[in-house]
Amino acid sequence: MHPWLEPLCDQFKAHRCEANAKAVRAYMKDIAPFFGLKTPLRRQLLKEHIATFGMPRVDELPDVVRSAYACEEREMHYVAMDLLVKVAKKLGPEHLPLLEELITTHSWWDTVDAYAANVVGVILKKHPQTIGDWNERWIRSSDMWLNRTAILFQLKWKQDTDEEMLFSNCAQHAAHSDFFIRKAIGWALRAYAETAPEAVQAFVATHTLSPLSKREALRKL
Repeated sequence: MHPWLEPLCDQFKAHRCEANAKAVRAYMKDIAPFFGLKTPLRRQLLKEHIATFGMPRVDELPDVVRSAYACEEREMHYVAMDLLVKVAKKLGPEHLPLLEELITTHSWWDTVDAYAANVVGVILKKHPQTIGDWNERWIRSSDMWLNRTAILFQLKWKQDTDEEMLFSNCAQHAAHSDFFIRKAIGWALRAYAETAPEAVQAFVATHTLSPLSKREALRKL
């Protein structure tokens, strides 16, 4: 384990709650074992750890987050996620292969969505010249979590959303059978509807979407 993580992991172990761990593991479809830490406690322990040991340097982050992901417990994966979210504005396109690696490792909505909207989206918005290649790579991937990332990375872009790209991404996977893709389509459209409601309504009216995607897209209109 990376030396920066060791004291934090010890704190997580000291606050382990087996009852919470069992419940959340079942809720999260057995994606990983858990220490059973509630989110406020986990974040407080991380905050205290950072206050004592400081943040890892950006050039250290790949080693730190990979070490966190080598741990079984999901809370350690959340540490990697939280660190990357904290420094997202300092990251660049050179970190996107690392993000892709994390998105496709122990994949579930709890980490994938945070990476997509709060890290990948931040990087790509700052470096628009890289958007096309990465979007194409992910939307055409055989990995559905990369598909979901492509659909969601503009989630917080509002008026800066590339409407054509968003609608194209949604249309390409409109017939996807998986709940998480259908949900992502609806979520992305609903978020953009706050900026361009008429455009979203027109897209929904002219494309065959799953009932879930359509319901989610129009829920606030």
